[in-house]
Amino acid sequence: MKHVPRISDTEWEIMRILWERSPLTATEVVERLAASDASWHPKTARTLLTRLVRKKALDYKTNGRAYVYSPLVSEEESVAMASESFLDRVFGGSLRPMLTHFVERRKLGKDDLEELKRLLEGHSKNPKPRRRHGHDTD
Repeated sequence: MKHVPRISDTEWEIMRILWERSPLTATEVVERLAASDASWHPKTARTLLTRLVRKKALDYKTNGRAYVYSPLVSEEESVAMASESFLDRVFGGSLRPMLTHFVERRKLGKDDLEELKRLLEGHSKNPKPRRRHGHDTD
């Protein structure tokens, strides 16, 4: 299985930019960050880029003038890892209490409920039993 590093909240912002469009130089990443939130400091963004390279979430190469950064992990892989980590940390690895929590706390519209029902019915027809850290995923 491919190693997918843990990514902090601020690192997610950098990764989202690079998943959307890459390769990008550090300057281009900083410009995109600043466009969405003017409080971003270039030095902070560059520090995070370096950290993501160290974590092996990003790769960098020179284009002759500057380094350009590209993701080494996909958004899908990162979302899957973060979801599993959240499920393990907060709900002990069990899906049932997590689903119950969100269904009870969120105002789900008719379309949301129909989609959830469709997904659950499809899953029950093609179950994929999995266990993580000794916990059932139900």
